[in-house]
Amino acid sequence: MAASELYSKFARVWIPDVEEVWKSAELTKDYRQGDGLLQLQLEDGKELEYKLDPKTKNLPYLRNPDILVGENDLTALSYLHEPAVLHNLKVRFIDSKLIYTYCGIVLVAINPYETLPIYGTDIINAYSGQNMGDMDPHIFAVAEEAYKQMARDERNQSIIVSGESGAGKTVSAKYAMRYFATVSGSASEANVEEKVLASNPIMESIGNAKTTRNDNSSRFGKYIEIGFDKKFHIIGANMRTYLLEKSRVVFQADEERNYHIFYQLCASAHLPEFKALKLGKAGDFHYTKQGRNPVIDGIDDAKELSTTRNAFSLLGVNESYQLGLFQILASILHLGNVEVKDRDSDSSIIPPNNGHLSVFCELMGVTYQDMSHWLCHKKLKTATETYIKPIPKLQAINARDALAKHIYAKLFNWIVDHVNKALHSSVKQHSFIGVLDIYGFETFEINSFEQFCINYANEKLQQQFNMHVFKLEQEEYMKEQIPWTLIDFYDNQPCINLIEAKMGILDLLDEECKMPKGSDDSWAQKLYNTHLKTCALFEKPRMSNKAFIIQHFADKVEYQCDGFLEKNKDTVNAEQIHVLKASKFDLLVELFQDEEKATSPTGAAPATGGRTRLSVKPDKNKAGQASKEHKKTVGLQFRNSLQLLMETLNATTPHYVRCIKPNDHKYAFTFDPKRAVQQLRACGVLETIRISAAGFPSRWTYQEFFSRYRVLMKQKDVLTDRKMTCKNVLEKLVQDPDKYQFGKTKIFFRAGQVAYLEKLRADKLRAACIRIQKTIRCWLARKKYLRMKHAATTIQRYVRGYQARCLAKFLRRTRAAIVIQKYQRMYVQRTCYKRKQAAALAMQCILRAYMARQLYKALLREHKTIIIQKMVRGWLARQWYKRSLKAIVYLQCCIRRMRAKRELKKLKIEARSVEHFKKLNIGMENKIMQLQRRIDEQNKENRAVSERLHSLEISHAAEFERLRVELTRLRGAEEDAKNNANKVTSLLEELERLRKDLQNTQKEKKAIEDWAQTYQEETEKMISELKEQNHLLKNEKNDLNRLIQEQSQQWTEKMQRALKEETQQLKYDLNEERSRYQNLLTEHLRLEEKYDDLKEEITLAVNVPKPGHRRTDSTHSSNESEWTYNSEFAESEEGSRGGEDVSKSILDMSLFLKLQKRVSELEQEKQSLQHELDRREEQFQRARARDDEEHKKARSAELEYESLKRQELESENKKLKHDLNAMRQSLRGSAEAGSAAPGSPAYTVLLDQLNASNEELEVRKEEVLILRSQLVSQREAMQHKDEKETMTEPLPYIEDVQKLTDAKEISQAYMGLKETNRLLEFQLQAQRRSHENEVEVLRGELHSVKEDNNRQQQLLAQNLQLPPEARIEASLQHEITRLTNENLELHSGDPKEYKAYRISMLRRMVDLMEQLEKQDKTVRKLKKQLKVFAKKINDLEGGQMDVSPGQTADESVHPVNIPRREKDFQGMLEYKKEDELKLVKNLILELKPRGVAVNLIPGLPAYILFMCLRHADYINDDQKVRSLLTSVINSIKKILKKRGDDFETVSFWLSNTCRFLHCLKQYSGDEQFMKHNTSKQNDHCLSNFDLAEYRQVLSDLAIQIYQQLIKCMENILQPMIVSGMLEHETIQGVSGVKPTGLRKRTSSIADEGTYTLDSIIRQLNSFHSIMCQHGTDPELIKQVVKQQFYIIGAVTFNNLLLRKDMCSWSKGMQIRYNVSQLEEWLRDKNLMTCGAKETLEPLIQAAQLLQVKKKTDEDAEAICSMCNSLSTAQIVKVLNLYTPVNAFEERVSVLFIRTIQTRLRDRKEMPQLLMDTKVIYPVTFPFNPSSLALETIQIPSSLNVGFLTRV
Repeated sequence: MAASELYSKFARVWIPDVEEVWKSAELTKDYRQGDGLLQLQLEDGKELEYKLDPKTKNLPYLRNPDILVGENDLTALSYLHEPAVLHNLKVRFIDSKLIYTYCGIVLVAINPYETLPIYGTDIINAYSGQNMGDMDPHIFAVAEEAYKQMARDERNQSIIVSGESGAGKTVSAKYAMRYFATVSGSASEANVEEKVLASNPIMESIGNAKTTRNDNSSRFGKYIEIGFDKKFHIIGANMRTYLLEKSRVVFQADEERNYHIFYQLCASAHLPEFKALKLGKAGDFHYTKQGRNPVIDGIDDAKELSTTRNAFSLLGVNESYQLGLFQILASILHLGNVEVKDRDSDSSIIPPNNGHLSVFCELMGVTYQDMSHWLCHKKLKTATETYIKPIPKLQAINARDALAKHIYAKLFNWIVDHVNKALHSSVKQHSFIGVLDIYGFETFEINSFEQFCINYANEKLQQQFNMHVFKLEQEEYMKEQIPWTLIDFYDNQPCINLIEAKMGILDLLDEECKMPKGSDDSWAQKLYNTHLKTCALFEKPRMSNKAFIIQHFADKVEYQCDGFLEKNKDTVNAEQIHVLKASKFDLLVELFQDEEKATSPTGAAPATGGRTRLSVKPDKNKAGQASKEHKKTVGLQFRNSLQLLMETLNATTPHYVRCIKPNDHKYAFTFDPKRAVQQLRACGVLETIRISAAGFPSRWTYQEFFSRYRVLMKQKDVLTDRKMTCKNVLEKLVQDPDKYQFGKTKIFFRAGQVAYLEKLRADKLRAACIRIQKTIRCWLARKKYLRMKHAATTIQRYVRGYQARCLAKFLRRTRAAIVIQKYQRMYVQRTCYKRKQAAALAMQCILRAYMARQLYKALLREHKTIIIQKMVRGWLARQWYKRSLKAIVYLQCCIRRMRAKRELKKLKIEARSVEHFKKLNIGMENKIMQLQRRIDEQNKENRAVSERLHSLEISHAAEFERLRVELTRLRGAEEDAKNNANKVTSLLEELERLRKDLQNTQKEKKAIEDWAQTYQEETEKMISELKEQNHLLKNEKNDLNRLIQEQSQQWTEKMQRALKEETQQLKYDLNEERSRYQNLLTEHLRLEEKYDDLKEEITLAVNVPKPGHRRTDSTHSSNESEWTYNSEFAESEEGSRGGEDVSKSILDMSLFLKLQKRVSELEQEKQSLQHELDRREEQFQRARARDDEEHKKARSAELEYESLKRQELESENKKLKHDLNAMRQSLRGSAEAGSAAPGSPAYTVLLDQLNASNEELEVRKEEVLILRSQLVSQREAMQHKDEKETMTEPLPYIEDVQKLTDAKEISQAYMGLKETNRLLEFQLQAQRRSHENEVEVLRGELHSVKEDNNRQQQLLAQNLQLPPEARIEASLQHEITRLTNENLELHSGDPKEYKAYRISMLRRMVDLMEQLEKQDKTVRKLKKQLKVFAKKINDLEGGQMDVSPGQTADESVHPVNIPRREKDFQGMLEYKKEDELKLVKNLILELKPRGVAVNLIPGLPAYILFMCLRHADYINDDQKVRSLLTSVINSIKKILKKRGDDFETVSFWLSNTCRFLHCLKQYSGDEQFMKHNTSKQNDHCLSNFDLAEYRQVLSDLAIQIYQQLIKCMENILQPMIVSGMLEHETIQGVSGVKPTGLRKRTSSIADEGTYTLDSIIRQLNSFHSIMCQHGTDPELIKQVVKQQFYIIGAVTFNNLLLRKDMCSWSKGMQIRYNVSQLEEWLRDKNLMTCGAKETLEPLIQAAQLLQVKKKTDEDAEAICSMCNSLSTAQIVKVLNLYTPVNAFEERVSVLFIRTIQTRLRDRKEMPQLLMDTKVIYPVTFPFNPSSLALETIQIPSSLNVGFLTRV
């Protein structure tokens, strides 16, 4: 590809810049071959001419496409060079706030100088088990990769963390160790992982200090080996340290501090235990005040000391040792304050009674004189003599400081040794992961011996790094079968040879140290003479003879020779050491117990010290060579330690972490390009880039290449073989075949080729977009034109219509005006005519009316006069007639009364002898009847005459009244006429007077009207004012009402909201408490399992078989499983006895005791609640007892009869028992006599008696019931009859007789006699009919009684032929039929009586049923006794098979017919005590869930176990109940422990455990659980034991099984979720594939198959079908599904937050589609109401966030309202990770993210970034009764429980 193609117009390049290192520019003109200038335009718009180098003609670096900027892996960039790496790191660090980036195998970590929430346990869990390239870069990803490779390859691993001071090396190493401790855990209860982490605060306090670059700078290097066992659990650790900076103890530069431990001690000096140390503030001591900045912002030194002391305690350093360490550290501070004065020029002295030296000697336990003497003197030895020589002040101060440094170094080494001892494990180490925290390449203005050693170590590490990178590249090429060409890379072996080879710098330094008069100057001259001309990497500065320059791999470094020899010797005065060894302080003696004489190799006195001193901790494996090792120089020791370290690293698989310091001012998220480039060059990142860029850095799989560049292919180019398709396309697109290579699975590209392909793809997409835009714009323009045309046409139509309507309106108005004029004129003329016509008609009418009225009045007078005459004459005639008639009637009455009285006397006499009269005068009745008929005829005639007379009187009276009224009217009219004639004149006068009054009145009226008008105006004004005021008051009232309503509404809403919140809080608290309880159960189960494992191990350790041959049973293998089960219940007791002492010494029971305490508290709460419930139940029972007593009082009369009936039955039972006892005695006697052999007469008689007794018992019982029911019915019938008879009395006769006592009714004597006779006759007839009816009723009753008796006898005969069980049912059926008939009869009568009768009958029926149940129980007991005797008889049959001597073979034996009765099963299963183990084994341990679930009813094992439990309860065997329940629970736990990873098994036993729990509730006898039971099920309730406590145990077991089910389900779903929900393209072609880096190409685990969304749905279907087959409760299935969806949503969401490549618009569409498919699955299964959809809400909102527009403030507001289920951190994280897949998408601006943060500032939420995937919702088990009857359950033979007997 020609340069002109890439360097065309608008291409972007990088040019060097002084300030920013590299600056971006854009070509404004195409580059042509041979041009010496490039026309560029900077990003700020400035034009620039860039001159090319005339010698090399190298063009500037090309810039990567924007789509590749911000990639996780730098090797994914198309152009690999320094500016691309720097820009990518800057964009990720500044814009996306991402501090980690991959660079091939290196993790680049930039220190943010800010605490980030990305190191929590949730993040650790998210990275655990993930491939390194699948997640965003992180230190946890590197740690996971190391841990995984150690487990997979069984090879030791190393993590090399390097960087300069302040870059974050220590923190990175700390987080790596935290990851190992969290993920792996420890193999024992010793909490090794906590101890490993506890070593960090200790080492930081004694080895870290504040520098100008870092507040917590590690001043030593350390390599920590974390050991693992075969199960890859942490068992221990070991630490090696390098190059402790001892000089910091005695000297600190400005703005720096000594080691943290000194300031921690000074800050805690006020503590009582530190009073003896006599410490003060840090500013009081010389060794802590030199930096003039003793405080670190945000750090509490006193609190840090507390953390350090806790860490010491955790590592086993007791309190006394800790105080001893602090005592030595305090003495060092006091030693620094010892003042040395000059005695003369060659000697010095310490003033006597120096306070600080006294404190030092007191704390160290040495004498003041010896220490003060040897601080100012030294001992010189010759061959023959020893001299003590005073030293000057400067040397004395140096000796004091050397002693302080030496003591601190010894103390440091002692602490490291004890930390290693605490972390050491007795278990054999299988593998380890080493974490190397070592200093990076350093260069300062003045570089000395320390920088030389540090850079030497980095040279060795860089060499190892280069070789490893080169090796990985070679392996990748060989794996893909790409031709391997040697790549030129920088080899720093010459630089290493310069330092460590023979006659190298270190060799010459050691040689010079051995010289008696060696000096830094002579050593420098040797270096110049040896290397200046022979080595190109060694140079001499121009202006100095005491320095040299070495060309390191990172940069040139100039070293000053001053102090090299002294620092390499590292000597201390031996006499001072001897004084310390003679100390009384044991810990100090222990520090120096291996100390040899500390002299220099030449024996020379220590010279003036430089700035720093170095100490090397010797290898602990070479402790025997301590004396020899002490004489070695520091350089030699360091070289040996470094060689050992390199050997360790080479034996492991290395992982690299390069820490970068972004700026020197410790500003948060501030990036200094200069400092970053320096460190990138120094740490080898750019070398990695250069090696990768030299070959084929860009690598794509064939499928990824096809998916990405499908747009560049034509349809004919697409083949089924992806490899051939890619080859054909590349041959057309890239002409140079050297620019790419085809591997087995990948395509390899040279640098820049991916950018070229991206350019072609972008051009193709841009052309397509332009075409689409052209078409769309054409379509839009045409649509706009058509709309405008249609609008113009519409406007024209409406305008023309409007004009036409205006013309029509004008014409209509003209015509209307003419019509109006016509009708107006007509109206005027017609009105005038009508007025005249009306006047004429009025005059005519008045005249004609007057004449008519005169004529009418004359006629009216004449007519009224005639009427008056007629009425008067009629009235006179009627008056005379009435008087005559009244007199005649009165006479008749008197005569008739007299005669009636006479007749009355005769009738009274006759009435007294009526019976006699009846006998004598038989025909009198006929006469009476004739008389009666005659009287009736006369009465009819009289009534007709009287009616006719009455009608005549009414007509005459009406006529008379009419005539009288007419006469009165005529007279009145005549008088009116006279009066009117007289009044005419008076009326005229009155009219004149009234006219005058009218005028006066009109005047007054006018005045009144004026006044009224005025008053009305005033009133109206007043009313208007009042109305205004009223209106204002109404407004105020409305406002107040509205305000009150609003306030009330607000208060209501507030109360509702508060109530809702309180309810939610209570629900949340309940769920929290439930979750906490279930977590405690889980922890308790875990501790139990661990305890069982330890017990098994102890048992195995105790019961180790002795060596030698041991004979075993041949049947052992076949009976192994049975033996195992039989012995498992004994294991716990034996294990507890055998391993009790051992377990006490091993287990750390603190956690167990806390859990046990918590469980006891929960049990107490449960007991208190149970007591409260019992108290409430007692109150309810007392209240119910009172009601029952009242009810019993009302029923006392009825119960009397029942008591009689019970007494009768008891007497019968006693009789039967007596007969039974007699039979027993006879049986015993016959058994003793031996005459009861089968077939004998006695035996036959005995059987007959038994059968007869049994039948008689049944018959007696049934007869009693039948007779009792008949008696009750007859009794009620008689009562009913008596009531009817008392109501039928002869009341009419008495009343008729009393009527005759009136003596004044003589005129009615005859009529009374006839009435009396009629009544007597009626009474006789009524009595006759009543007697006849009674006779018929009695005959009917007698007949019904006979029929009933016959029917009863028939039923009795039929019942006697039925089995005993059927007899009771038949009798009850008959009784119900009879009662039904009676009810129907009563129902036809009085409803109230029927209701009362019905209530009484119901009560009687209830009592009958109760008594019947009692009697049934008695009968069952008797039957059982009979069965026992029958069994004994059978035994006698078996024992006496011989025929008696008196009996011959042909003797006839009377056959005994014993009928077989049909059994009524009670839903119980009987088993023997010894069969319990077999029952549990066959039904639990060896049961196959698949066969039971498919072929049998769900929950069958639970039903069988409960039926067995029912029988144990029925026989009242508490030991059997307890044993069975314990065995069942333990067996379920055992099978779950054995097969807990099998979802089908766990689901099966969860379903059966819940069913067993429901059965215990359903048949417990509690009313709350018996609501849905049938009467038969209520009969099956447990009768003897209350198993409420066992129900709680089973509920806890169900919770444990549920949690096991969730974990099993999570293990199955976990590998599918990310692949199916995120990675797989459900909608093909939507998301494009971006270039991937090395990490994505070389995943840690080989591809095991790609999971899709269909895989997840199939697995969900499998889970659901298995649970349904097992009969799991629907509510429980809903909870499981909710938990499944939470896991899916949480894992997907967490991976989305940790994967930058997944945060794109197209991926959001994929996620929403996948979620919709899951919702569709919920709808298909009718599970939308289970709350599963709500658990996916965070994922749905995150997908929506990826798709919505993210530019304006309105978009920000929409996002804030939409993402209510996401926290601010999660929203910001998604926006930061949003990555465009195509060039047409835009990144989210930083300003928009800040706007989101501002809007969400007040939101109260948890700061957690990731969702907790370990959350398990608290489970509940709603009561679900079974409708299945226990007696109907059939047990298949496949269960092998034939030893169970149905009862």
